[in-house]
Amino acid sequence: MLRWARAWRLPHGGLCPSGSSFSRVPVAPSSSCSREGAEPRPLPLSYKLLDGESALPAVVFLHGLLGSKTNFNSIAKALAEQTGRRVLTVDARNHGDSPHSPDMSYEAMSQDLQGLLPQLGLVPCVLIGHSMGGKTAMLLALQRPELVERLVAVDISPVETTSSSNFESIVTAMRAIDIPDEMPRSHARKLADGQLSSVVQDIAVRQWLLTNLVEVGGRFMWRVNLDALAQHLDKIMAFPLQQDSYPGPTLFLLGGNSEFVQCRPCLTLATGSTLTARRTSWLPSEASWSKTCWQERHEIPGFKSLQPAPHLDIEGLRRSLRA
Repeated sequence: MLRWARAWRLPHGGLCPSGSSFSRVPVAPSSSCSREGAEPRPLPLSYKLLDGESALPAVVFLHGLLGSKTNFNSIAKALAEQTGRRVLTVDARNHGDSPHSPDMSYEAMSQDLQGLLPQLGLVPCVLIGHSMGGKTAMLLALQRPELVERLVAVDISPVETTSSSNFESIVTAMRAIDIPDEMPRSHARKLADGQLSSVVQDIAVRQWLLTNLVEVGGRFMWRVNLDALAQHLDKIMAFPLQQDSYPGPTLFLLGGNSEFVQCRPCLTLATGSTLTARRTSWLPSEASWSKTCWQERHEIPGFKSLQPAPHLDIEGLRRSLRA
C-alpha cells in the first residue's frame, strides 16, 4: 500500500555564477563548480521517494535526456501501491530540480547515485533507466554491482547511440527561444511552442520539452542546463569504455521502432565493441518501446540475462520483480 512520499528539491540559484550563456531564455544558474580533469563530485540530487516495505529491494527510476523525475509519476505510484516496494524517482544533474554542473559525464552521474542510494538506505535496488538514464544505470551496475539487485535498461544499449532525433538541433532551438519578461505563463508557453515548432514537429514532444520551462522572478528560464548539455552531447551519446562486469540479472527492453537502438545493427555493434564480461538478453519489440516480444533472444557481453516480462507496463514490471 502507498503510505507516504518524501520529496527533496533544490531551489533555483546556486553557489557559482552561471557564466556566459547563449540562451535567450536563460538556464537556471549553476550550483556546482568543478575543475577540468578533477574527479566527479557527487551532487545532492532532487528526488521523490514513495514508501514501502524495507525488506523488499526498492525500485529506482532514472529518466532520459531533457526529462525529469516527474516522467515516472504515474508508474511509480502504481508500482508502490501494487508491489508494496519503495519507489524512488530522481532528477539527474542538470535536469529537473537537481543542481547544475559543467560536468555532464556518465561517470559523474554514476557518482551522484553512488552517494544518494546508500544515503537513503535503498541498496541493493532494482535500477530502471530509460535512454540516458539507462546508460547511467548500466555504468553504475558495472562500477558498483553490489548496489544493484537487478537492472532494467529501456530503449538503450551500452554503446554509442545513433539516432535520427537531432538532439543538437533541439537544444539549439531551445536556447534560441526569446520570451519577454513578465509575460503570462500561458502566453509564454504558447510563444515557446511556436518557436520550437519549426524544429520539433511533434506537438507531444514539444509539450514534453516545455515542461522544462519555468518562471522565476517574472522571467522564464530553462531548468535544464542547456549549456552543459550542448557542450557534452557527444559524451551523452557515447558510453564509457568498461572492463568491469555486472553479474546480476539484467533486462533490456528494446523497441522495434526505436530511433535510438536499431535492433540487429546495434546488436552486432554491441557484441563486437563492449569490453565487459558476462551476458544479457537482447529483446527486440515488434511495434514500440512500450511492448516487447520474446521470439528472438540474442546475447550481448556485459550482463547476465533476466527472464523478461510480457509488457513494459505495471504487470510486466511486477513479473520482472518477482523473477
